[in-house]
Amino acid sequence: VQLVESGGGLVQPGGSLRLSCAASGLTFDDNAMGWFRQAPGKEREGISCINRRGNPYYADSVKGRFTISRDNAKKTLYLQMNSLKPEDTAMYYCAAKSESYCSDLYSSAAYNYWGQGTQVTVSS
Repeated sequence: VQLVESGGGLVQPGGSLRLSCAASGLTFDDNAMGWFRQAPGKEREGISCINRRGNPYYADSVKGRFTISRDNAKKTLYLQMNSLKPEDTAMYYCAAKSESYCSDLYSSAAYNYWGQGTQVTVSS
């Protein structure tokens, strides 16, 4: 299984970025997928999950600003990030579950496969 994130970069506060995660080696359609982030000196934080039906879930810290989506035909997961804040600065990771639903969605241990991450920096 391989998960490859892309789309990170430097953006000003209030700006937007769209992260992508290309998956290979797994069914994808049947996998719940999630996004995590980790800022320097902080624990990895689960921020969003989408189940096989396309139902999204969000942490309070990103709700209303971030949108998770998936394209099963392309085996690609997305995270549209709007109204970015300096506190959103972190390494962002894509993760896949072996199951179809977002149970324990904020727990790293609930995910079986991880990407290498893409850096997002929000700064003026």
